[in-house]
Amino acid sequence: QVQLVESGGGLVQAGGSLRLSCTASGGTDSNYAMAWFRQAPGKEREFVAAVTRIFGNTRYSDSVKGRFTISRDKSKNTAYLQMNSLKPEDTAVYYCARGSVTSSSDTQYNYWGQGTQVTVSS
Repeated sequence: QVQLVESGGGLVQAGGSLRLSCTASGGTDSNYAMAWFRQAPGKEREFVAAVTRIFGNTRYSDSVKGRFTISRDKSKNTAYLQMNSLKPEDTAVYYCARGSVTSSSDTQYNYWGQGTQVTVSS
């Protein structure tokens, strides 16, 4: 059974930065994708970014491109989301997910973390 544990959320002022981490444990696959989604109150969950474990191929939503950077450490089975130039509209619960491809669809991810709150004040 795969488990995902997120950390790094918090409260930050607009224009600030935060880094989220997601560590995966369990499972037998060595090649998979890890992604970040987010869900703001009253809104649907939306894709943020994804990265493949082996080659580090990345994918971003247009809303975060140029501000957020996703990366991974293969040896630690950990994915990171560096968030810069944060805006109040980035406020949401951020979820880590694991799947087989870097899809923007949440249906392509089989495992999910518990979520971590990111709040950006204006």
